[in-house]
Amino acid sequence: MNVLLLRWLTLTLAVIVTAYLLDGIRISGFFSAVLAAAALATLNTFLRPVIFVLTLPINVMTLGLFTFVINAVLLKMAAVVIPGFDVIGFWPAVWGSLLISIVAGLLNAFIGERMPPRTPGGRDDAEKVVDLENKGDNRWE
Repeated sequence: MNVLLLRWLTLTLAVIVTAYLLDGIRISGFFSAVLAAAALATLNTFLRPVIFVLTLPINVMTLGLFTFVINAVLLKMAAVVIPGFDVIGFWPAVWGSLLISIVAGLLNAFIGERMPPRTPGGRDDAEKVVDLENKGDNRWE
């Protein structure tokens, strides 16, 4: 649960930084930024995969550049739902979604907790070690 709250806070900070740097994105306060981050996380979790699959042919033809349009549309959708969070225009939405992704990614890289590498099958390395002895004649036991 702490990881979820930490990622929500980093996304909130990314929204605040983006609103500070871009003229076309405005937030009225910290609470609006928190709600905008929650709306963006929800839209990115549930709606983005569906839109991405539906627009896959266009995305392939544009070599992935249409993903910027998808992200901009989701940012505009969050702005419609959240009072006090405004995105004015298409290009501020594109640059804002790019900047939010970069800032949130950097913040998550710096404060994200390190996970140990997973082993296949979910077992520890000690359970997978087999000790063999050479019994001669290319026979190992």
